[in-house]
Amino acid sequence: MKKGFLRSLGPGLLFAGAAIGVSHLVQSTRAGADFGFGLLWALLFAHIFKYPFFQFGPRYAAATGETLLEGYYKLGKPLLILYYILSFATMFTIQAAVTIVTAGLASQLFGFTENQVVWSMLILLISLIILGIGKYKLLDNLMKFIIVLLTLSTITAVSVALFNSNEAFDVSQIVPSGTVEITFLIAFLGWLPAPLDISIWHSIWSVEKDKTALTKIKPKEAIFDFNIGYIGTLLMGICFVLLGALVMYKSGETFSTNGGIFASQLINLYTKNLGSAFYIFIAIAAFTTMFSTTITCFDASTRAMHRTSKILFKKEFKFGYWFWILLILIGTFIILQFYQNNMGSLVKIATILSFLTAPFYAILNYVLITGKHTPKEHQPNLFTKVLSIFGILFLIGFSVWFLTSF
Repeated sequence: MKKGFLRSLGPGLLFAGAAIGVSHLVQSTRAGADFGFGLLWALLFAHIFKYPFFQFGPRYAAATGETLLEGYYKLGKPLLILYYILSFATMFTIQAAVTIVTAGLASQLFGFTENQVVWSMLILLISLIILGIGKYKLLDNLMKFIIVLLTLSTITAVSVALFNSNEAFDVSQIVPSGTVEITFLIAFLGWLPAPLDISIWHSIWSVEKDKTALTKIKPKEAIFDFNIGYIGTLLMGICFVLLGALVMYKSGETFSTNGGIFASQLINLYTKNLGSAFYIFIAIAAFTTMFSTTITCFDASTRAMHRTSKILFKKEFKFGYWFWILLILIGTFIILQFYQNNMGSLVKIATILSFLTAPFYAILNYVLITGKHTPKEHQPNLFTKVLSIFGILFLIGFSVWFLTSF
């Protein structure tokens, strides 16, 4: 069994690679800087109540050999069409948000130019080459190295920050009030640990993993792999909140909305605790983290739209993958032209859109995994079903609260 578990590792780490990015480096750090330890409750709630819906992706793929997209089609063609529309409406903004953060880090690390659009396009072109040459297998292997690198550097930074702190810890929890604070909370929840449509990406990666594995991955192995990635995103989220709280809370310093300046502030968060000698190590770790998010989003959005097109039109598009990858590249470039100097607004728009669409994905995943299209023996237990109901109410409740707060 242990050999099977080790062999099945991959999609869960890709999930972690996609999740540990803007939500952690940007949103979690900012939450700590602005609210101290006060929003840890939100981080924990987001991970608890979203857990079932993310888990249903690899569960369904392992149980049926299909992605969630095929499952949505079985529930009704209009539902898959609605997903197609929602995904098309949000994928450019999401890709632009993660790419511009990566570009800011690249400009700090490599110099060359401070133009965020130039760096963004260069990063996407490099991603395109990697995906064209190595496809899923290279992405899978690359992610294992990146996650280990980031985890070690982050835990080290937090440990040193805790050791150096002379302040008494105030762990009082805060419920934001006012338009600005509530907007930040929804944005914070929107990408913690990730947008819910990543469950679809995860199911696609699971099916791709099956193609490269010697034997078919069993549902228990797939869920084990997912749990490793999910627990990792939770621990990393806590670490970034702690870093923001320990180093920036009540310091009078605020994060810039400019990608390059924010990247410099972020790297300084680490080096302030570890020392300037660690600058290169930390900068590379932060950049590789965001690069992993950029490339996984780039790959997954492309695969999802290509596969959805194939299902809806019942036609194999020979160059469908390349059509979508080039379209995302062009769409991202256009959006970045308008938001290159205002990374904060771009991230806020992307994260809020993700949160407001979350109830749709949560309900679809729950109906699919508990219905006739999933074998009974692979359906979730009673506890997971009850947690799912509470999760749906949580997502709908916060969406209504946000929409009625203006």
